[in-house]
Amino acid sequence: MTRTFIVEADGGSRGNPGPAGYGAVVLDPATGEALAEAAEFIGTATNNVAEYKGLLAGLRAARALDPEATVHVRMDSKLVVEQMSGRWKIKHPDMKPLAAEAATVFPSGQVTYEWIPRAKNKHADRLANEAMDAGKQGKQWEPGVSKAALATGAAAAPTRSAAARAADEAAEAAQAPSEPRGWGAPDLGAPATFVLLRHGETALTPEKRFSGSGGNDPELSAAGRRQAEATAAALAARGTIQAVVSSPLRRCRETAGAVAARLGLEVRIEEGLRETDFGVWEGLTFAEVRERYPDDLDTWLGSAKAAPTGGGESFATVARRVSVTRDKLIARYAGRTVLLVTHVTPIKTLVRLALGAPPESLFRMELSAASLSAVAYYADGNASLRLLNDTSHLR
Repeated sequence: MTRTFIVEADGGSRGNPGPAGYGAVVLDPATGEALAEAAEFIGTATNNVAEYKGLLAGLRAARALDPEATVHVRMDSKLVVEQMSGRWKIKHPDMKPLAAEAATVFPSGQVTYEWIPRAKNKHADRLANEAMDAGKQGKQWEPGVSKAALATGAAAAPTRSAAARAADEAAEAAQAPSEPRGWGAPDLGAPATFVLLRHGETALTPEKRFSGSGGNDPELSAAGRRQAEATAAALAARGTIQAVVSSPLRRCRETAGAVAARLGLEVRIEEGLRETDFGVWEGLTFAEVRERYPDDLDTWLGSAKAAPTGGGESFATVARRVSVTRDKLIARYAGRTVLLVTHVTPIKTLVRLALGAPPESLFRMELSAASLSAVAYYADGNASLRLLNDTSHLR
């Protein structure tokens, strides 16, 4: 039976920005028992950054207890709750990576968010204050150590003043979208557009063998090199690519190099674009895996959380990695068109996430070698699939 946890989190800054800390607690919803606590002094930071760090700590503590659990997050920060629920845009550069990281701790379907009044968030607020009190004395917060035990000699300062709270509320109101999410307003500006290129063929491709991050890193075959050159010529004719980013694996670097040379661009390597690690299945055909590891294969086909035999990566793990990479690249290439040279699973994952499709949709897409797909990402957080598995440039 799936467990359920409540995570309450808070963060504060005595100065905003100023000395800051966070606190988080994981609760049993049936008994109210505190199953885990976390708190930390984080130096000089804003209230909102501290709150996001509190959220991260709470989610990680819940995951350590049970990575399969469903989690209900309760916070008195409307900003964090609305942004993590997808209703408000994340504008501040300090908060974007924290929100992106928080979204990867659990799959999105396992976490829900609720705003609560500060009076109902006293446990996490107390932990945040204890962490700041400890930091004031050059100490680290320890579980079970109250602020009195820190012997500060004075009452702890409040997590934030009423004026600071009012300023936060004003900032939160400014974050609220003036238009409902959906098609979006016409003045969103140019999206970040990812043109997704699957690498050209290797010797393993026509034999349909598992070829991920854990194999022998094959090079392009003669056919794959011809595909890379044909793709380079087609993209040069279109003239829209402004940057080239590649998986670190050799077949992608070779494909990206052919395109970049034609376009006069440099290739930037991004570790997060690498293919799934297929464990001991690397180099085997589907039929061979079916014969040797039938039970493991059935489990893998039935759950995105199941990993291939021998320590490979699950599709859920890959989705978290790809999501973080996506958000980082969207921020880096805002308003630009960038070619991402990568593999089957990362491309299908980006498409799936753009469509809001379930994990099983990965098995319902066809991606040919050297095919092109495209996804546009708009400033309001919406994504639009523009192209899938185009091979017209190879004919």
